[in-house]
Amino acid sequence: MWRKAFTLLQRRPFSSSPEIPTLYSFLQPSIFALKNPPSSSSSHSDLPTSPPKTLTPDHVTTLQTTLHKSLLTHNTDEAWKSFKSLTGSSVFPSKSLTNSLITHLASLGDIHNLKRAFASVVYVVEKSPELLEFETVGSVLGAMKCANTAAPAFALIQCMFKNRFFLPFSVWGSVVVEISRKNGNFAAFLRVFEENCRVALDEKMEFMKPDLAACNAALEGCCCELESVSGAEKVVETMAVLGVRPDESSFGFLAYLYALKGLGEKISELEGLMGGFGFSDKRVFRNNLINGYVKSGKLEFVSATILQGLREGDGECLDLDGETYCRVVKGFLDNGKVKELATLIIEAQNLESSTVVVDRSVGYGIVNACVGIGLSDKAHSILDEMNAQGGTLGLGVHVPILKAYCKEHRTAEATQLVMDISNSGLKLDMETYDTLIEASMSSQDFQSAFSLFRDMREARTPDLKGSYLTIMTGLMENHRPELMAAFLDEVVEDPRIEVGTHDWNSIIHAFCKAGRLEDARRTFRRMIFLQYKPNDQTYLSLISGYVSVEKYFCVLMLWHEVKRNISVDGERGLKFDHNMVDAFLYALVKGGFFDAVMQVVEKSQEMKIFVDKWRYKQAFMETHKKLKVSKLRKRSFRKMEALVAFKNWAGLNA
Repeated sequence: MWRKAFTLLQRRPFSSSPEIPTLYSFLQPSIFALKNPPSSSSSHSDLPTSPPKTLTPDHVTTLQTTLHKSLLTHNTDEAWKSFKSLTGSSVFPSKSLTNSLITHLASLGDIHNLKRAFASVVYVVEKSPELLEFETVGSVLGAMKCANTAAPAFALIQCMFKNRFFLPFSVWGSVVVEISRKNGNFAAFLRVFEENCRVALDEKMEFMKPDLAACNAALEGCCCELESVSGAEKVVETMAVLGVRPDESSFGFLAYLYALKGLGEKISELEGLMGGFGFSDKRVFRNNLINGYVKSGKLEFVSATILQGLREGDGECLDLDGETYCRVVKGFLDNGKVKELATLIIEAQNLESSTVVVDRSVGYGIVNACVGIGLSDKAHSILDEMNAQGGTLGLGVHVPILKAYCKEHRTAEATQLVMDISNSGLKLDMETYDTLIEASMSSQDFQSAFSLFRDMREARTPDLKGSYLTIMTGLMENHRPELMAAFLDEVVEDPRIEVGTHDWNSIIHAFCKAGRLEDARRTFRRMIFLQYKPNDQTYLSLISGYVSVEKYFCVLMLWHEVKRNISVDGERGLKFDHNMVDAFLYALVKGGFFDAVMQVVEKSQEMKIFVDKWRYKQAFMETHKKLKVSKLRKRSFRKMEALVAFKNWAGLNA
């Protein structure tokens, strides 16, 4: 093949009979009269449909002027009419006008005007090709690619060959390759590819030489679509003669074909040639080789190729792509080869280096492919078979199933699998734990989340913050403060988790909001016992909770605690701001504890905190409107003094 240039390609005349039926259907309704030629001398795309008329020079000038103005004003139908009138008399517009019209028609993006552009190019190629610019033909082919019209594109290329209008391959090659890929029409592409190569060789035209991408497209068509060994080797010979150097994809396509046909000697030859060309990376080659064996049903060769690849790479990852793994899995499972697939994973694990990342192992690739194509039950069957064979179940075979459980919200089963993994001595990574815990919280499976977090702690995972926050946030959003308290109590002494006052505040706030004030109080006491200092938010939540159930005496007790810890310098101690003043004043006025009220007022004045008295006047009038100073005088002189002081401060004595 590439080792030496083979005999030059057989010469034969250019094809002159495009596929008329397919092309004719494209041109309906008729733009020009398109009929099969009665003889080789007549053209199927002659523009005139009636005997030519003779135009005077003035008439020609007028039509060209009209054509020019119509293009400037985008009056397409008038421009087309002028063009037809000129060509109907065997007169062509100037070169610039001809190219402008065709480019304009191709740019409009509708099939009707694309037909006009196609017919115009064919007509000009046959009658006056010197008028055509290469870029104009390129624009028409580009429009055909967008419209996905394969037959006229190939017919246009054939027309150019027939009329010896040689367009540089760079203008049309990649466009036609893409069109053939879209339509799966590699046979048509191969015909124009072969003709182009003959022209490049016969006419010694370097600009007609196809590039590597086009050669690979032809090779791919022969190997993967037509499955033709002779066709593929003919393309290889052409590349050798033209001096086009192959790449890894070139060898990959041939590897697929030779594996499919069972040509072992040729595969060995290919591997030798790859080394000769300096290609050491065999990933593309190996993927294609495996795909060929799968399609041919030679599954024992699939296993052998995978294991040989690991041996050659000293156990480093094989890097097969996901599509290859899917084909391998389907090939084995469709033939009932679960046992063989399990054996392959076990043998691969024995060869793989300990440094191979989990999600790049062969076991992961196979099980992940099972899950990806919706065969999770088969993935379990593979694991069961591996157990039956006494094989070690590495992380690679577990992780895809865990991810599938997460996606399907089967969190209880995922948690059980994690326990099994841990018991076998394997260690999951932090990201997997985080994903599983997040899935459990989303499914409100809180017990699974707690179990996973415990396992995560026991596995000595260094960073627990992310999962801790996921659990706490999820419990708060689901209004489960009792679980928040129990969870926090369990993990509070773990140095990997930075528990702070805000965590306790979250629980206290949630209890208060739910009206569970005794639980809030217990949490508050537990917080202090563990030497976490309450802050303003702690007290605001408690005050709000007590006020909601009219437990004003509890607020009074809080005030006695707060006033001992108020920060004087603003740095150490408790922050005492407007919100705290307002909360205490309102609750203490409502409770009738005017001595404490005046203590709060005094502290606010000392700290220069503004107080809106109107709110507390209202609170007093709502609760203590009928309270008389004379009654208090008889009971407690101190209370009377406090009431008088409050009324004077609030402006109620007036």
